Amino acid sequence: VQLQASGGGLVQVGGSLRLSCQVSGLSLDRHAIGWFRQPPGKEREAVSCINQIGDSTYWEDSVKGRFTISRDVAKNTVYLQMNSLKPRDTAVYYCAGDPNIRTCAFRGPDGGMDYWGKGTQVTVSS
Repeated sequence: VQLQASGGGLVQVGGSLRLSCQVSGLSLDRHAIGWFRQPPGKEREAVSCINQIGDSTYWEDSVKGRFTISRDVAKNTVYLQMNSLKPRDTAVYYCAGDPNIRTCAFRGPDGGMDYWGKGTQVTVSS
């Protein structure tokens, strides 16, 4: 199982970014994929998740209405569209999955997932 997050960068307040998570070794129509982030000097937090049937969950209240998770099953890629970015969104963003997890019922700092990609840095400047 391998996951690779990309698409991070430096953006101004109010701007947008789209993160991508390329997945191999898991099928998106059979497994859930989660997005997590770790702000500088803080603990990792769960952001969003998309389950095996494509339903989305937003674990982090502060991103509701601004972030959208989606997937392309054919490309085995999960996306996180981030709009109206704020300085508090500054973090390293990770995607994760696990062969035993199909739903987004878990939460916590790791969503119960054991396979993680390298993160992508998102910096929102004011």
